[in-house]
Amino acid sequence: MNVYDKAYELAKAMRESQESTDLKAARQAVEADSDAKRLMDDFRERQTGFQQMMMAGEEPTDSEMETMNTLYEELSLNPVINQLFEAERRLAVVFDDVNKILTDSLNDLVK
Repeated sequence: MNVYDKAYELAKAMRESQESTDLKAARQAVEADSDAKRLMDDFRERQTGFQQMMMAGEEPTDSEMETMNTLYEELSLNPVINQLFEAERRLAVVFDDVNKILTDSLNDLVK
C-alpha cells in the first residue's frame, strides 16, 4: 500500500463529497447575487485582516471582535450567505473529522 496514493484517493473523495458539492453551489449562488457578493467580499477582507493581525501576534480588541461577530450575524440573515456559511461549516466538520482519524491512528507512535 502506497500512502501517497491513499492520500490522493482521500483528496479526490473530499473534492467529490456532498459537502464540497454543496460548498461550490453556495459559492456560485453568492457570486450570482451582487449584493451578497459585495457583502461577502467585504467580510472576507476584514476576516483576512484579523487573521493577519493574529498571525503577527496581535490580539484584536473586544470592540473589533464584537464588530466582526455582529457583522457575521447580520450576514447570516441573508439566506444566500447563510447557505454559504453552513456549507463551509459542514465541510470543515468533515475535514476536522478526517484529521482526527488520521491523528488518532498515529497516537501510539508517540507514546
